[in-house]
Amino acid sequence: MLTPTQKQTAQSIVNLFETGAVLGHYGNVTVIPGDTGHLTFGRSQTTLCSGNLLNLLQRYCSNDGARFGDRLAAWLPRFEDVDLSLDDDLYLHNILRATADDPVMRETQDIFFDEVYWQPAARAAESFGIKSALGVAVVYDSLVHGSWKKMSERTSQNAGSLATLGERNWIKAYLETRRSWLANNTRSDLRATTYRMDAFLRLIDQGYWGLALPLVIRGEEISQATLRAVPPGCYDGPQPGTRSIALQTPLARGLDVRLLQLGLSGRGVAIKADGIFGQTSANLLKRYQASQGLPANGIATPQLISEFVD
Repeated sequence: MLTPTQKQTAQSIVNLFETGAVLGHYGNVTVIPGDTGHLTFGRSQTTLCSGNLLNLLQRYCSNDGARFGDRLAAWLPRFEDVDLSLDDDLYLHNILRATADDPVMRETQDIFFDEVYWQPAARAAESFGIKSALGVAVVYDSLVHGSWKKMSERTSQNAGSLATLGERNWIKAYLETRRSWLANNTRSDLRATTYRMDAFLRLIDQGYWGLALPLVIRGEEISQATLRAVPPGCYDGPQPGTRSIALQTPLARGLDVRLLQLGLSGRGVAIKADGIFGQTSANLLKRYQASQGLPANGIATPQLISEFVD
């Protein structure tokens, strides 16, 4: 039985693999060339083609408190149809990014990824006889990444059963088997993920079977402090209309910047709604202002911002 901290640590390892952040990037939007899942989104990354992204968005949109529920609901039929053109729809991607600022989306993702990935992994590990925190993390990673059943069967056939080898030796053999499969895979995107197995093998070499903190995975620290930090790329302020936004040092960041960018995106401006007002955002705002006959100064006044936020 893992403690809550061990569970969160295991999940954070996979978050680092998937999005490079200990707590995961709740607004992360990815399209990897060659990935059969196509459009991928969220803290632990779920895909269009698996149907799981539709499931997540349906849950979010059905919540009356979802800030962006009405906007996303209009897209759900295209997710149901597995419309691959969604891979290239910048405005949709920006709406998805903006949902990271909504606590309802973050909590919906936490529940979703726990139900869809963590709980099945915990059950699979238990039925297989895997009890260590590191072993459960390996199973969890494999269910998120794919092919747990195939690789576990291959390991038992080639190296021996868990009962014969013991859990620790079997987990190591499994990781080596899976690494070989990834390294020689016909898919280039899978060949590029052998680092996941290398990270687990290093933890084994260091004896971290209980996932005792702190840990360093791929150069990132997992500790009590990082597990309790604010998720990266999530903003709860400033509220729109409380300030003007312009190019400055340090760069303006926040909820109002994100909503300004989302409003520009909805008007056909090719801008990324990352919540950071940099040189590109300023230049694109100037172009938009000029197209509307406004002073092209790259400054978003509270009045202008209010026109973009609904």
